Amino acid sequence: MAPRPYWRGYLKLSLVTCAVTLSPAITEGEKVRFHTLNRRTGDRIYTRYIDAVSGKTVDEDDQAKAYEKGEDDYVILEDEDLDAVQLESARTIDIDEFVEADTIEWVYFDSPYFVVPADEVGEEAFTVIREAMSDSKVVGISRLVLGGRERAVMLQPWDKGIVLWTLRYGDEVREEDEYFKSVQAQKPENKLLSMVEEIIEQRTVAWSDSMVKDPVQDRLLEIIKSKKSSKRKATPKKGAEQNAEPKDNVIDLMSALKKSLEGKAKQNRRSDG
Repeated sequence: MAPRPYWRGYLKLSLVTCAVTLSPAITEGEKVRFHTLNRRTGDRIYTRYIDAVSGKTVDEDDQAKAYEKGEDDYVILEDEDLDAVQLESARTIDIDEFVEADTIEWVYFDSPYFVVPADEVGEEAFTVIREAMSDSKVVGISRLVLGGRERAVMLQPWDKGIVLWTLRYGDEVREEDEYFKSVQAQKPENKLLSMVEEIIEQRTVAWSDSMVKDPVQDRLLEIIKSKKSSKRKATPKKGAEQNAEPKDNVIDLMSALKKSLEGKAKQNRRSDG
């Protein structure tokens, strides 16, 4: 059963409008979550806002957002100040621009949401907008208030629906040149290149979500289960960690590639037999 929608509002393109809902495309509901306890009493520990000078707890009504202009120099922003810069309508996704679908760099993508019609009345308008974007190979750009924050968003046709991605702002994305400029742009040897390409070809498989399973999550669940049943977890054999480490960290690239290809060839012969 699908969870309740996170957001309800309208999708608008010029004079075409339809009611839609947004639901997060990802979930952390299955993640192992921890609480902080007092080890001596077993009681939960809660976080409180404490005045840095007086050391007293600050009531929620006395908490305010502030911008730091300098050391110990703050400007307090009231709710009306924040409301003044928000969108006029927090319930309408008004698509006012389109860009080619493959021109937005992945680093701008933040969080995905599924967009679907909220009722049968709006399905035709929703379908027309989705199909027109798909045929034109474009994505829509708009703005939306989510969680009290105005976000730039991208709308991408996806299967029978639309995926809305919140986008990071330009000042949140770092320039790659700062990091890649030190990498030498030398052309690799043809032989090395062909060997790596052969390894890639041998290891190319169809995508599966099993490739992104979380081994840490599974191990945590095992540990939790063992503690509940008072079972002691198995300890690794002595020397196991030492054996896992290569004797020599400096390995000739050509030699490593040859071994990779030879190993794969032997594996294929065993499977064929």
